[in-house]
Amino acid sequence: MAVARSQVRTAAAEAGNVLDIRDLSIDFRTPRGSVHALRHVSVAVPRGSIVGLVGESGSGKSTLALAAMGLMQGNADIVSGNLRFSGIDLRGLSAEEWRALRGKRISMVFQDPMTSLNPVRSVGQQMADIQYRERSIWPAQRRRRAVEMLKRVGIPDPERQLNRHPHEFSGGMRQRIAIAMGLLEKPELLIADEPTTALDVTLEAQIIHLLRELRQEFGGSILFISHNLGVIAELCDIVVVLYAGEVVEQGPVGEIFHRPQHPYTQALLECDPARIDLISRELPTIPGDVPNLLQVPPGCVFAPRCPKVFDRCRVEAPADWTAAPGHIARCHLLDGAARG
Repeated sequence: MAVARSQVRTAAAEAGNVLDIRDLSIDFRTPRGSVHALRHVSVAVPRGSIVGLVGESGSGKSTLALAAMGLMQGNADIVSGNLRFSGIDLRGLSAEEWRALRGKRISMVFQDPMTSLNPVRSVGQQMADIQYRERSIWPAQRRRRAVEMLKRVGIPDPERQLNRHPHEFSGGMRQRIAIAMGLLEKPELLIADEPTTALDVTLEAQIIHLLRELRQEFGGSILFISHNLGVIAELCDIVVVLYAGEVVEQGPVGEIFHRPQHPYTQALLECDPARIDLISRELPTIPGDVPNLLQVPPGCVFAPRCPKVFDRCRVEAPADWTAAPGHIARCHLLDGAARG
């Protein structure tokens, strides 16, 4: 049956979410016009859970993360919607209030740690900087906390490593250091934007295991952004599928991976190398490209690439439909009278 967005939002609000994004629409001003990067996106991160955000490049994953961190570019406009963190209206925060919140209660780990770590300051100096709010803690105590956190994320001989600079570490070690910095203040929410993309399979598995352990240890929540379905399946409790700035499907990880309802989700899973049985020189892809969001298609945003498209898809945007408890997909195929 169809689900009214207001009903979905009410249920989410009652679930005790650390992050609650409702009907968020974001445009980017460009010389060619406004790019409608996100449109009516609703994502909730329940306390103590790991929510995976998945989709192709250009789907809006990083835009959503940066909006939640208050790090939007100067040409970005939040057209509509609400962003709430632990009951705080993020859209109404001043720069000073953001500084008090960011890094302390909500933190972020980026895809490439070399772009977020300061190359001219030692790891120890940067970890001390993060603790600037703790005015009652002596420098020796800050250093001890940094050593303990580096040890917790698997950095060998952490006391000595504090004096080294980021370029002196391998990619996997840098990513561990970035995670240590992100968790140093024990935030309620950690946003991880493709933190394993640049790592080999072994290091990727170690980082996944580390994040799962740290979630249990610190009792925080994680919004994990990735295009790697294998990582999402192994790490996350809930999956949100984004396509061209819209949420097309979301639900428990088991539901999404075993009973995907939206053709886009199905196509993503069919392209997962781990699910391919036949030996081939070429990996499967989804034909076509993500649409130009200067002009959003009038019907279903996936219609130009969908193998199951029919006339209604091209002219009418689909509603949210419930496939199972907590599992929602936006597709006309879930309407029993869709083809009629």
